[in-house]
Formats: sequence, C-alpha cells, structure tokens
Amino acid sequence: MTVTVEMVSDLVCPWCWLGLRRIREAMSLAPDVEVDLLFRPYELDPTIPVGGVDYKAYHAEKFGSDVGKDRARTMRNALIKYGEEEDIPFNFDGIVIRPNSLNAHRVVRWAQGQDKAIEAKEALFYAFFAEGKDIGDAVVLTTIAESIGLDPAIVADLLASDADIATVREEEEIFRQMGVGGVPTYIANRRLAVQGAESAEKLAKFLRAAANQMPQERGLAGNA
Repeated sequence: MTVTVEMVSDLVCPWCWLGLRRIREAMSLAPDVEVDLLFRPYELDPTIPVGGVDYKAYHAEKFGSDVGKDRARTMRNALIKYGEEEDIPFNFDGIVIRPNSLNAHRVVRWAQGQDKAIEAKEALFYAFFAEGKDIGDAVVLTTIAESIGLDPAIVADLLASDADIATVREEEEIFRQMGVGGVPTYIANRRLAVQGAESAEKLAKFLRAAANQMPQERGLAGNA
C-alpha cells in the first residue's frame, strides 16, 4: 500500500531544499515503502509585495540586533556546511531580491499535474539559492518551467492570469489550520507528521512508521 507524503515547504526556505534532498534519500533508504511524494505550498512571509524586496535590507530588518545577526550568521554557516554534504551550492551572497513566492508555488502546482514536481522544486531552489534569480518574476519562472519540459507559452499565459491563486492560498490555509507553523513539514497519510530538515535516516524511519501503521488501522477497522 502506498504512503502519501505531503511535503509542506516554501521555495525561499533553504532548509526546505535540504529537506527535499533528505526525503528523496530517505525514500531510497526505505525501498520497501512505496511513497507518493506530493508538494504543498507554504509562504513564510505572504506580506512580501509582488515585485519582491531587497534581500539584504529584508534580512537586516529581520535580524536587526547584534544577537540576531550572530544567530543569522551561525545559521547561514550551518546551512552552507549541510549544503555541501547534500551537494547543494548555497550562494547567499548572490541573492539580490527576496521574492514573493506565490507564483513559484503556482508553477510547482502545474508541474505536479504533469509529474514534474520534483524537477520543478529542484530547478526553483537552484535558481534562487545558487544563481540568485528572482523566482517571483514571471519571465524567470517561464524560463525555468521550459527547462523542465513544461510549455512556456501556457505557463506564461497562466502566470499572467489569476489561475490557481485562490487554490494555492486555500491549501496554505488548510495546513496552517492543521498546525503547520514551520517548514519543511512532512505529513504521512494526514496522520503522522514530522517537522524540520531531519536526517535521511530519521525520515526513512518516519516512512516505515507510516507504512506500518496502515495495516494495523485496517485490521482494527475490520474488527469494528
């Protein structure tokens, strides 16, 4: 039986890129578990304007105090180290714009409908964190979509419309109401959940726990 894992994440969250790599490795560590990996949207800061804001200014305001700056520096160094272990080339100094991520989530949604969600997530993470591209920009997003095999003309037309904006926001609200307050969060069969970019080994145990729970529940239901 298939375990459906919903990964709730944001495209501007570096821990989420780590989390994507680790859940994919976890799936290879638990080959006995059939996993249907789905991606769900979560905007860490939905108040960011459509055109984005200056990345350095945004973080200076967010981590304004000396303590905050030290914490941010420590976290960045840790991310770079973890990234090297996962073959992720974080280049924080190359990021200029902190984008609104709504349109990027829309692209992932469309890619997911064509079984290209992982490709979309990886391409968007790489564009933002490695190349410093503005993944809130429609032209950038259309180019990324084309690079993974989506029809650029269709994607451009969709981005120019309100297509799926309400749906994405509704999905976000569902997971906020479920108690998701940070990302990445993994939810298995809407029953078990784990939050944070845990190690692949821990995530593999999570997958097996979700798989082992399913027949037990079916058996209890049969005895009711």
